Amino acid sequence: MSDFRIDCLLATPLVEVRDVACAGNCRHRSAIERADRTHLVFPYRGTYVRHVGAEEAVADASQVLFFNAGEGYQISHPNPGGDASLSMTVDEALLRELAPAALLAPEEPLRFVRSRLRIDPRAQVLVALLRHSLQEGVAEPLEGESLALTLVHRALAPRTTHAAGSSQGRQRLVDRAKLVLSSDLARRWTLAEVAAEVGVSAVYLTQAFRQVEGVPLYRYQLRLRLARALDLLRDCGDLAALGTDLGFSSHSHFSAAFQKMYGRTPTEFRQVALHR
Repeated sequence: MSDFRIDCLLATPLVEVRDVACAGNCRHRSAIERADRTHLVFPYRGTYVRHVGAEEAVADASQVLFFNAGEGYQISHPNPGGDASLSMTVDEALLRELAPAALLAPEEPLRFVRSRLRIDPRAQVLVALLRHSLQEGVAEPLEGESLALTLVHRALAPRTTHAAGSSQGRQRLVDRAKLVLSSDLARRWTLAEVAAEVGVSAVYLTQAFRQVEGVPLYRYQLRLRLARALDLLRDCGDLAALGTDLGFSSHSHFSAAFQKMYGRTPTEFRQVALHR
């Protein structure tokens, strides 16, 4: 049985959206793979690491990753449980219009010069809205295209993205911390515990994480938890239990955090995504 499940959710002359799930059985680096077209990949469940030469990038629900056409890469899964992503291809002329010039190499064919960007909560909501509405059949192709292009614009907009900075050593340290946090989203980690897992002092980890990701460690964990909630809301019958499973102290705590992050309650989000 294949480790992959790929469902095409939308295919038009301008945009293709696919839901890609991987069982994550390959803990170490896979064989080298290459995409035939440039893909924008939005992980929404689980984690994996993408290797391009000596460069590594942790893929989680806070990121958009760029898989350039013809570029060799490998995948590994340090955390068990597999992963799932929304993968998009966009007509090249349209993508050049949407993407800031600084993100693209000047030569042909189209190629992103960065491997990933951190996306904001609004982009996370758009990922979930696009996926849920297409899976449920409540979005017709025209609306699906509009949502997809809005997501691409949001994900690439200079004011809403954050390119990981600092040295390669600090980046790898932060990526290890991300894998620790995502290994157990419900766990109420302390700073000392995470620092011990990655082998540095709490002060150094705090400084490095904020420098690289632009947000403190606790807020990054909160975004991962709430992104997981966006993934699960469609099939969830007990919101209180969902909040508890994700590490929130109560349903009111979960609902308040969700509304503060995304501008609507979990119930309101589900109504918008599934019953338009």
